[in-house]
Amino acid sequence: MVQKETILAPIQKVTHNKMAIILLSAGCIAAMTIAGYFYWQLAELRKNLQNVEQQELQEVIAKVSKLIVLPEGETPTMATVTDPALLKDQPFFAKAQKGDKVLIYTNAKKAILYNPSTNKIVEVAPLNIGNNQPAAEKTTTPETK
Repeated sequence: MVQKETILAPIQKVTHNKMAIILLSAGCIAAMTIAGYFYWQLAELRKNLQNVEQQELQEVIAKVSKLIVLPEGETPTMATVTDPALLKDQPFFAKAQKGDKVLIYTNAKKAILYNPSTNKIVEVAPLNIGNNQPAAEKTTTPETK
């Protein structure tokens, strides 16, 4: 009987090691599969979000184009006013409300503030992008030899 237990002990040890390796491998495969699935879902959400944003932009352009002549040959960048209190010190946003849309035409240098709830243009202003002032000349000191 003693001899039988000593022979079975190494076999049981090997079986436990194999089982641990199999379980660990299955866990890794399951984790990678789940990670891949969620990565794919994230990619789909990003794609759908871009489509929704593009569709919203086209709808706003269509509504605003019925109220004012828009610059042609340029797709504007759109922003949404989320906190008008932060913008009150800027004259362009003086009458802005939460949810208003800003269409920014960089080539035409024009910004349009539109209120979708009233379907009215609140403000139109020229757009100053970048530094339009001449750069200050560099002052150099003569080198000493």
